[in-house]
Amino acid sequence: MNNLKKVGLTALAGALVSVSANAADVTMSGSASINFAGQEEVNTGNGWSMSEGITFGMAGELDNGWNVSVTQVLNGDEAGTEVFDTRYMTIDMGDSGSLTFAANGGSSVLDAWDDVTPTAGEEAWDDVDSASAAPGGTGGANMFTYTLPSLMDGLTAAVSLTPSGGTDEEGSSSDYGITFTGVEGLTIRAGQGSDDSDTSATIDTTILAATYAMDAFTVGYQTSEDDSETSDADVDFEAFGVSYAVSEELSVSLNSSTHEYENSAKSDQEAFGISLSYVMGSMTLKANHNTVDNIAGTAANDRSGYSLNLAFAF
Repeated sequence: MNNLKKVGLTALAGALVSVSANAADVTMSGSASINFAGQEEVNTGNGWSMSEGITFGMAGELDNGWNVSVTQVLNGDEAGTEVFDTRYMTIDMGDSGSLTFAANGGSSVLDAWDDVTPTAGEEAWDDVDSASAAPGGTGGANMFTYTLPSLMDGLTAAVSLTPSGGTDEEGSSSDYGITFTGVEGLTIRAGQGSDDSDTSATIDTTILAATYAMDAFTVGYQTSEDDSETSDADVDFEAFGVSYAVSEELSVSLNSSTHEYENSAKSDQEAFGISLSYVMGSMTLKANHNTVDNIAGTAANDRSGYSLNLAFAF
């Protein structure tokens, strides 16, 4: 009798495993890169580094027709230890839109749009320590993003919410944006949000951006604004970019950006960058050189930075 019980339990366990495997699609992919970066007149030490990641995914359809997917990214950090630095779940409700909860590594609508001007590598203000980044929304842990169903042909919308951290001074942060792609080659983005994560002042952000692709050329323009409750803390941002696909494998780009500070004691931060990207199968080689003048508004604090990245996808 005991043997019969063991056989029955074994068969039941096998059936449950089979059902689970058939009910969900499980995927795994990976990437690895070798990086070299440096800056003018700055001792950054050994400029060589490596990054790697393994992405695990699982997706399945519920009885009501909804599709649920879960993604986790296992990355190695600078200390050589591994950590799940990106974790999120998406519930696709079909005509009712989709809801994503990012437990870690999330980006709000505006955070993902901080600088969308076309580039083959990095934004013009990147790769230089202490340089002001483009205005954007909040991101990080335990946040929600809801993507609405298509409002009309070529028009979509999304909203994001990062709940309060729990302190009396810190409030919830939210933003929303719309995207129009109803004209071939043209993408227009407009968004607005409020960041209450800073206990000292609320920051309202507005973003308007447009890109247009025609044959091998893509051009883009973006204007953004951070409006802070703190006196003399507003920032206006403007960026231009143009990329050219020399071939199916090789692309080059030129990018520029300007940060204009309300504080009269600060000078405009001006950045210019050139990037290239070469793709051969699952291998991508990227390189860029950026120059930033008046870093973070400090007059005559000028410096350039550069990076080289060789990445592989599996």
